[in-house]
Amino acid sequence: QVQLVESGGGLVQAGDSLRLSCAASGRTFSSLAMSWFRQAPGKEREFVAAITWSGRRTSYADSVKGRFTISRDNAKNTVYLQMNSLKPEDTAVYYCAADDTTWGSRVLAEYDYWGQGTQVTVSS
Repeated sequence: QVQLVESGGGLVQAGDSLRLSCAASGRTFSSLAMSWFRQAPGKEREFVAAITWSGRRTSYADSVKGRFTISRDNAKNTVYLQMNSLKPEDTAVYYCAADDTTWGSRVLAEYDYWGQGTQVTVSS
């Protein structure tokens, strides 16, 4: 069983930056493809970014491309989401998710493991 714990959320102003972290345990981290999703109030959970097992390939939602960067440190069992130039519409609960068979899926049901989420609030 894989446990995922997100951290790093908070309240920031538009234009600020935040870095989210997701620490994994319970499995060999390099065997897991990792993604970030987010869910704003009253909206469905949506894909944000994904990274392959090795970290060599990444994928982003159009809404965050050029502003957010996903990365991972397999030695620390952690995946990161660096968020720059934050906008009020980035306000959401951010979740990390893990999949051991495919990477980059936008389909929630394909992910085997989820964290509990961390709140990001961007004020205007």
